[in-house]
Amino acid sequence: MSALSALPFLKPVHLRSPGSSPGGQRRHTLPASEFRCLSPEDAVSVFEIEREAFISVSGDCPLHLDEIRHFLNLCPELSLGWFEEGRLVAFIIGSLWDQDRLSQAALTLHKPRGTAVHIHVLAVHRTFRQQGKGSILMWRYLQHLRCLPFAQRALLMCEDFLVPFYQKCGFEALGPCEVTVGELAFIEMQHPVRGHAFMRRNSGC
Repeated sequence: MSALSALPFLKPVHLRSPGSSPGGQRRHTLPASEFRCLSPEDAVSVFEIEREAFISVSGDCPLHLDEIRHFLNLCPELSLGWFEEGRLVAFIIGSLWDQDRLSQAALTLHKPRGTAVHIHVLAVHRTFRQQGKGSILMWRYLQHLRCLPFAQRALLMCEDFLVPFYQKCGFEALGPCEVTVGELAFIEMQHPVRGHAFMRRNSGC
């Protein structure tokens, strides 16, 4: 059994053959590529991708299943999923934070009056890596944040080896992050969301 068909959240999409319906037209087909905010119903799919992506590297996940459900219930508008033919292939989950820098509490809290979007995790399904999907999804996510009137900037923390990737996405390093997870240390990075009036005017917001 292939890796794709073994995963419950990546069930194959069955399409009718061209000759199976009048006029030879397909029915009930899903869009080839779709970006949308996630819902709590997506939590298991999200966790399966995240678990495979992070446990092999760091031994743990940024968000566990109950935490994923927690944030997707509280602030689904701060998430974004990339779906190919109805299957989740990449995602970002964020929440609001109300301080200049991240602290340990930012790992689990959503501050509704905050103006900083804390990006908890970006992950791509293993089958779709090395295709530039991570940077494309981040670009789409930042465009999405510019449509949210309360979002002033995006914050994240990452290990040293990921700093160049996020710099290419437009983030700047703020220095060592206060947050630690076990023995792991992180660099904190930020990206301005406000101050892009022209981009907002032309983004459909």
